[in-house]
Amino acid sequence: MKESRTLELKETVTKTFLKTVSAFSNYEGGTIIFGIDDDGRIKGISDLKSTCLNIENSINDNITPQPQYEIKMNQDEKTISLIVKEGNSKPYLYHSKAYKRNDTATIEVDAFELTRLVLEGKKINYEELRSDLQDLNFNYLEYKLKEHIHIHTFNKDTLKTLNLYDEQKGFNHAANILSDHNNFPGVDIARFGESINIIKKRLVLENMSILEMYDLAIQTYRDYYQYEEVNGSYRKKVEQIPEEAFRESIANALIHRVWDNNARIRISMFDDKIEITSPGGLMNGINQQEYMTGMISMRRNPIISNVFYRLGIVEIFGTGIPRIMYAYENSVKQPVFNITSNAIQIILPLCDSNITLQEGENAIYELLRKYRYMSISEILLHVSFGRSKVKELLKKMEKEGIVKVEGRGKATKYHI
Repeated sequence: MKESRTLELKETVTKTFLKTVSAFSNYEGGTIIFGIDDDGRIKGISDLKSTCLNIENSINDNITPQPQYEIKMNQDEKTISLIVKEGNSKPYLYHSKAYKRNDTATIEVDAFELTRLVLEGKKINYEELRSDLQDLNFNYLEYKLKEHIHIHTFNKDTLKTLNLYDEQKGFNHAANILSDHNNFPGVDIARFGESINIIKKRLVLENMSILEMYDLAIQTYRDYYQYEEVNGSYRKKVEQIPEEAFRESIANALIHRVWDNNARIRISMFDDKIEITSPGGLMNGINQQEYMTGMISMRRNPIISNVFYRLGIVEIFGTGIPRIMYAYENSVKQPVFNITSNAIQIILPLCDSNITLQEGENAIYELLRKYRYMSISEILLHVSFGRSKVKELLKKMEKEGIVKVEGRGKATKYHI
């Protein structure tokens, strides 16, 4: 048994466990097991009932508001499991401080994160807060609405319908972000040469509506990754990277980023790929599998999302990632999704359905197409070569962006 983001081991009961109770209550929930040391060795608790009462009293006296938890005793091992649920009345404080898990450590949240917890506890999104700037213009938003929805009149009532304006509160942050001139972080686009040390072109999109940022990012993509082939009297548009995949990626980055973070969205363009990196990891309540499959659709900025939906830029039902994958259906090289607690990066490789695979690579590729997720041991059951050769081929295919790796140690799985 090893500690993780949602599991903490404590040999004895000390006040430090209360920080972890705060962390679990503020985020994903988790379990603290008392009577087991950091190495996973069972040490046991001498008086289970008295210790359970001590744990309960410590939580009730020191954590505010009252968290949701359950205490279970294991009479055989003489251990106690404290199961803490993620709460709805955030932030949960210990000595007036909120905590979170950073891998296996418990740390105090910073001022930005504390603000997010307060807003989440009040069921308020950052984009709903009143904007400091109230003298806003919406020429680009008006142009887009008239172009795509064919509205005839654009006024305060239009902005009210889009939840951008309220008679009492005025314009909110979402309105500011969609306005023609704002101070929110924008998009940093760089076109690289043979390495990141060679920057061929740099374009910083800021102080403009994110709708204009979106359109300019699409145009920049077309300049570098689309061209026309002339065959006789016919012209054929060639997309080195599927436009559908890029559209969904940049729309996702703009809609779901955190706006109280000063970092820009980064679009790094290379000869063989595009990397789109957006500030803000997954929202609480959704895991990586649910994000990838579109099983659960959660919107960090629902007002902005709704505007993009009305303009036909995105679907409302969380189909963005599946659409990206579908765009690469016939490509050997597949998109890569790097997800951390603070950022989401999507890597779009050149679409290549005619890539040449070696004989061994082709065998592994066909297996992964059929069975999707496989370990090295499972692959060995279907091929004629040994473990070292399989490892060598998988390492090469991973470097080329053909296969992806998930998990560690014996739990390592490969997929395309």
